[in-house]
Amino acid sequence: MATEEKIKGPASYFPSIEKKYGQSIDHWMRVLSEAGPLKHMELVALLKTEHAMGHGHANALVAWFMAKKN
Repeated sequence: MATEEKIKGPASYFPSIEKKYGQSIDHWMRVLSEAGPLKHMELVALLKTEHAMGHGHANALVAWFMAKKN
C-alpha cells in the first residue's frame, strides 16, 4: 500500500496561501521576481504591506523564492 509523503517546509503553506489570497504560487513568485533585488525580510515586508499577507505566509513564499533563485 502506497502512502503519500507529507509536504514539509515552505511548500506546506501553499494550499492555504492559494485559498486565502486567491492567487497561484506562480503569481506570487512573479510578484517577488518583479520586486527587484531585495533581501529576505524586505520581500516579506513587501508582501505584508502591499498585499495584506500574514507573516507566516509571506515568509514561506520568500523562503521558497530565495531557495529556487540560488
